[in-house]
Amino acid sequence: MNQSVASVTVVYNGAKVLPRQMDALLAQVRPLQEIIVVDNASTDGTAVMLAERYPQVTVLRMKENVGAAGAWARGLSYAVLEKGHDWVWSFDDDSVPAACMLTTLLDGFFSLNGTQADVGMVAPMPVHQETGTYYPPLLWQNGFVKPSTQVQSPLWFADLVILSGCLVRREVVRKIGLPRADFFMDFFDFEYSLRARMNGYKIAVVPRAELDHEIGNARKVRWGSRSRLWPGYAPWREYYYSRNMAYAGWHLYSNIETKQFVLGHLARHAGAVLLFSPEKVACLRKMAQGFWDGCRAKLGIRFTPNGQPHHGENGAAPQSGQVLTENQHLRIP
Repeated sequence: MNQSVASVTVVYNGAKVLPRQMDALLAQVRPLQEIIVVDNASTDGTAVMLAERYPQVTVLRMKENVGAAGAWARGLSYAVLEKGHDWVWSFDDDSVPAACMLTTLLDGFFSLNGTQADVGMVAPMPVHQETGTYYPPLLWQNGFVKPSTQVQSPLWFADLVILSGCLVRREVVRKIGLPRADFFMDFFDFEYSLRARMNGYKIAVVPRAELDHEIGNARKVRWGSRSRLWPGYAPWREYYYSRNMAYAGWHLYSNIETKQFVLGHLARHAGAVLLFSPEKVACLRKMAQGFWDGCRAKLGIRFTPNGQPHHGENGAAPQSGQVLTENQHLRIP
């Protein structure tokens, strides 16, 4: 196999957690051709740490925090459109891959033989190591659908995958464009997955490639007779979570079934906020504001991680990639 693979890590104030990932990437059995870190204007010395401890790493430093979506768009643009790498392996700053993970993912891809051309993304199985809770990739049927028996297969296909740990082929980026920077946080990776599916690409999942990953500040909580992981989002992130889902339901994949799913999903999430969030009122206010902005297609950077309003030009981030217009509907092949 003579294909180049570059990793792209999005980081914001990750000086303490990032070294574990950098060491893991450098220790891959199948060496990476380039390790790229997109520093989202960190203020904790992340850039200095990288320069001192990992001089071989390419660092793209943003002038301001453009969110995970904007940083991923920048990283993909550099790795594919500027450097021409065949694959991009994407990460949040706190995900730690095993030394054999890149080999395992690529082996899963090459096991497809004659159908390789149809696969545009290859994803691992994210798992919260502390609790042993899995975050399986999802199917899309006018909303999220959890897989059932597929997860026991050596390889299966999904419609929605999270960014961290996912391999993206160069052909996908060149055909469908970059992720939507105007989403800032949350759902941008799902939107990118659905866009790839709409353009005829499959997303392969390799369950044996388990990735240590945490969504938000997760903790285990009890809900009735069951336990679940609660992401513990701050109010500013609840804004983006609600806004981008509302935008997807009202503008990207607009039909009555999707709108009903979004309303039900956000209502259940709001109920969980009331039960488990230490900032109930602030989170619910941001959720309501986000939902209203999403329905009005008011995107861009509205709030920063410190919770303050963004004062950039019109509060907007640049939009990247090709998207559906309001009157189009998603067609997954």
